[in-house]
Amino acid sequence: MLFSVLTVTPLVERVTPDGWDRTAPILPLVVDTAVVIVVRLDATVARLGGNSGAWPAVLRWMTGLMTLLLNIGDSALNGDAVGVAVHSVAPLLLIATAEAGLAYRRAINRAVEAIERSRAAEAKDREQQQRAEREREQQAREHREQQARDHAEKLDRERAEREASERAAEREHTARMERERLDREAETRREQREYEERVRREEQQREDALRREQREQAERSWREQQAREHATQTAREDGERPAVNAVKGLVNTAVNSAPTLDKKMRESDARAYIRSFREGEKSVRQLAEETGWSIGWVAARVQETREQDTAGEPVEAGV
Repeated sequence: MLFSVLTVTPLVERVTPDGWDRTAPILPLVVDTAVVIVVRLDATVARLGGNSGAWPAVLRWMTGLMTLLLNIGDSALNGDAVGVAVHSVAPLLLIATAEAGLAYRRAINRAVEAIERSRAAEAKDREQQQRAEREREQQAREHREQQARDHAEKLDRERAEREASERAAEREHTARMERERLDREAETRREQREYEERVRREEQQREDALRREQREQAERSWREQQAREHATQTAREDGERPAVNAVKGLVNTAVNSAPTLDKKMRESDARAYIRSFREGEKSVRQLAEETGWSIGWVAARVQETREQDTAGEPVEAGV
């Protein structure tokens, strides 16, 4: 269509009155559009398997000849044989393609219809074969099911007789096993109680030994600390006594204001000392007096020891 517009437009412009030159491309577009419409309608009719009669052929050839004449008109008027030959190529190809395409479409439709008829016949034969095969399988399945039911009934009777005898033997065996199990459980519980009692006694003995050792260690640490503090205090007093005697009539305020002997245990020794006693063996006040720490602090340590004993965790050493 583009080639036809470019070829025919100069010819139409020469025969068109002045002022209407812009309408020159309309004519080739109209003719080529008619050709396209005819070709498409023929394709639709051929695809549907119909016959449109003679008029569509007349229209097809008329539009093809118009396209041919318009394309070679300018060259023919100028006496250009080469131009006529060159510009006739596209229209002739269009005419031949339209006719050949129609023939191709009709031939393809006939071939497709033949293939579809063949496939339909094959599908029908295949369906009949499948139906016959299903009927044979149904009969064979029913026969097998009947045999299976007969065999199952026979097995059920045999199984019922066998199960009756097995249940009697099983009841006797179950009763015997239950008696043996009860005897074993009683023996196991007795052994478990003896083992738990033995473990409890051993654990109690270990705890008593550990508490005695911790108490002895705490007491040794406390006595050592008291001895060191007493020795330090004695040495301090011996060193300050000459200074007091050197100045008569003067009072040494440093000696008179010296702190008394501090009997407070170190924190680690106090913790170990508190843990060395069982709960309730000594009151919080007694422990506070013996360790030199406050009642609140001793009460907190006693609570920590109780929680650790309840959780089953080893008592930690003092920070």
